[in-house]
Amino acid sequence: MPKTDLSRRHAILTGIVTLGAICAPSASFASLFKNNPRELNLNNLHTGEELLTEYFDGKHYQRSEMKKINHFCRDFRRNETINMDKRLFDHLMAIQKTIGSNSQVQLISGYRSPATNKMLSAQSGGVAKKSLHMLGRAIDFRLEGVPLIEVKKAALSLKVGGVGYYPKSNFVHIDTGNVRSWG
Repeated sequence: MPKTDLSRRHAILTGIVTLGAICAPSASFASLFKNNPRELNLNNLHTGEELLTEYFDGKHYQRSEMKKINHFCRDFRRNETINMDKRLFDHLMAIQKTIGSNSQVQLISGYRSPATNKMLSAQSGGVAKKSLHMLGRAIDFRLEGVPLIEVKKAALSLKVGGVGYYPKSNFVHIDTGNVRSWG
């Protein structure tokens, strides 16, 4: 066989293996849920509100529950809401399943209006000017009674979206952007 045919085959095989590796995290992430109902116990540390919600019934996201979650994750400084990315809550559940805990999710920050984000960015170098919080695609949180490093490790193991680790501020950031990590 000519050398170029072997090189082409090697390139194709490498591509297939790479594609499989890229797809595998998504497959394992999806297998955490299958068609089971999804429930979260949430506590907004800024407003004192608590919400126990079954936001997915095993077949469909529940519109009324998602509306409650959107309000719960609102920009409390301006009392503004946005439709939060449903995948964030699936990520939270997957983190809990990975750890083996169903402890309360303590929300630090969900949606941030552009005005709030601009104000926070001016006060701190740690706030992104084009934050996914402004699109309802990011959450800062911790899990009650779970060491923060364990939350970080579980989030990173899912290989979905961004993961930021802020031990001094006692929270983990997750988002539905590209897979990346910091902190």
